[in-house]
Amino acid sequence: MNERGLGNKVLSYVIGFVMSAATTVVAYILVVERIWPTDVIIFTVVGLAILQLVIQLVFFLHLGQEKGQYWTLVTFWFAILVIAILVGGSIWVMYHLNYNMMNMTPQEQAQYMAHNEGI
Repeated sequence: MNERGLGNKVLSYVIGFVMSAATTVVAYILVVERIWPTDVIIFTVVGLAILQLVIQLVFFLHLGQEKGQYWTLVTFWFAILVIAILVGGSIWVMYHLNYNMMNMTPQEQAQYMAHNEGI
């Protein structure tokens, strides 16, 4: 590897580190200082997390910068799809469990669980 290639790689790592650190610091300040309403802070922090994911994929993993990485990108997007299905399915199950069980007293829940134990 020539010096110019090594210098570009180091510069890429430095830029990625600075941008990742900046997104982390901004998220921290937003949460600690509570400048905005909670809902806005949550969406902003999630947006910053997604931005940091993209920064790390591009600057540290160099995803999509080289030619011939078709299968790497396909594998990455498949992994994202599997994670989205797992997280979405888990949230869906927890929501429906909460919806179906919260209108009962603890005694009614115990009776319901004892009655439907074989299911």
